[in-house]
Amino acid sequence: MLTLVAFVVALGLLIAVHEYGHYRVAVACGVKVLRYSVGFGKPLLRWHRKGSPTEFVLCALPLGGYVRMLDEREAPVDAAERHLAFNTQPLRSRAAIVAAGPLANLLLAVALYSVVNWTGVEEPKPVLGSPVAGSLAAGAGLSGGEWVARSSTADAEPADVGSFEDLRWRLTQAALSGEDMTLWVGREEGGSTHAVTLALSELNVREADASLFQRIGITAPWTAPLVGEVMPDGAAAAAGLQAGDRVQQVDGRPVADGQALRALIKAAVGPGGQAVEQRWVVERAGRLVELSVKPAPERQGELWIGRIGAYIGAAPQMMTVRHGFLDGLTLGVVRTWEVSWLTLKMMGRMLIGEASVKNLSGPLTIADYAGKSASMGLTSYLLFLALISVSLGVLNLLPLPVLDGGHLMYYLWEGVTGRSVSDVWMERLQRGGIAVLLALMSVALFNDVARLAG
Repeated sequence: MLTLVAFVVALGLLIAVHEYGHYRVAVACGVKVLRYSVGFGKPLLRWHRKGSPTEFVLCALPLGGYVRMLDEREAPVDAAERHLAFNTQPLRSRAAIVAAGPLANLLLAVALYSVVNWTGVEEPKPVLGSPVAGSLAAGAGLSGGEWVARSSTADAEPADVGSFEDLRWRLTQAALSGEDMTLWVGREEGGSTHAVTLALSELNVREADASLFQRIGITAPWTAPLVGEVMPDGAAAAAGLQAGDRVQQVDGRPVADGQALRALIKAAVGPGGQAVEQRWVVERAGRLVELSVKPAPERQGELWIGRIGAYIGAAPQMMTVRHGFLDGLTLGVVRTWEVSWLTLKMMGRMLIGEASVKNLSGPLTIADYAGKSASMGLTSYLLFLALISVSLGVLNLLPLPVLDGGHLMYYLWEGVTGRSVSDVWMERLQRGGIAVLLALMSVALFNDVARLAG
C-alpha cells in the first residue's frame, strides 16, 4: 500500500508541477487556457477559479496531464479572441510556454535538493571500508579505515568531501567521464593526509551499476566487525555465534572491519559449491572465544557464495550534513545540473551503443523505488522525487517529436528559416516520434519486469 501511495503522490506532484509551468507562462504571455488537467480518464474533481476561464481537472489515472489552450489549429476561434490563441503568439512566447514545463521540473528538483540541504540529512562519514581484492583502491594502497578529506579530478580544484555518499557520487561522475580521481586520506578526521590516485580512466565504464564500485573497490563505509542479529536456523546460530560478538580473526587472519568479514564469509565456498569450515576467534564479554563456523553455500547467478544467517558489521559512523540558506540553495542548483548532465551523457552513450539500454527504467521500477524511499523516511523520499523530477525535465527537453523538446525543435526551424514546419512533415515527425517513444517505453517496461523477476 505504501508503494502505491508513494508512487501516485510522486507522479501527481511531478505532473502537476510540469503542467503548471506550461499554464503559468501561458497566462503570463496572454494566452487563454481552457483546461489544466492532472491525469487522464474520468474526472474526479472539477473547479474554476473566480475570474479565470480555466477549468481545473483532477482525473482518475495520474499517468500524465495536459494544458489545453485556445488554438485555431484545434477548433475555430472567435475573431474577438484570436489574440488570445496560442498559435497567434510570437515565436518567443510559444517557445517559452513549451519550455516552461520541463524547466518547472528542474526548478522543483532545485527546491527539493535545497530543502534537504537546509534541513540536514544523516549520512555515513567518509571513512573507507576494506577495499575489494584486486580493485583500483587496493592497488592504490588503500587498506580500509582511511578518512577521506578531499577529492579532485585532473582539471578541478580539490574539494572537501562531505560524506561517504558525497564521495560515491564524485566517484560515479569521474568514472563515467573517464577521469582519474585523487583522494586526500588520513587516519583520523582533521589529521595529516596524503594523496592517493585512483585510475578510474582504466575502467572504461559504460554504466553506473553495483559492479562499478566493486571494480573501484570502494563499496561501503567502515564498520566494526561485529555480529548483529543471528537467524535461528542459520550457520551462525549453529556455530554458537551471538549478537555483539566482535570478530578478531578468521583462519588466523586479522579481520579489519565488517566489509573484510563479509568478503571472507562469501569466499568460504569450495569448487562446485561445497561448504568450507572456518575457525573464528571472537571477543565476547571481554574474553576471546574460538568457534568453528561453516557458511552455507548459496548460488548467486553463476557464482557460489557463503552465507551464515546473521547481520554482519555494526552501523557506520554517521554525521549530519546541513547547510545554510545560500549554500544549500547553491548546492541544490549544482546537484540538479550535475544529475541533468549525467542523465544526458548516459542517454547519449546509450544512443551510440556505449552504454546498455538496461539503464532505462519504467513505471514498475519507479513505483518500487518510490515505496522503498518512502519507507526510509521523508528525506529519502524527497531525494527520490528530486531525481525523478530531473529525469522528467531532461527527457521532455529531448528533441523528440511529441515531447516538449520536439516542439522546441520545430520553433528553432521556424526561427532559422522564417517559416513553420509544414503539416505533412509535422505528421511524419509526430508518427516517428510516437514510434520511438513506444519503443523506449517497451524497453523500459521489459527492464522493469526483468529487474523485479531477478
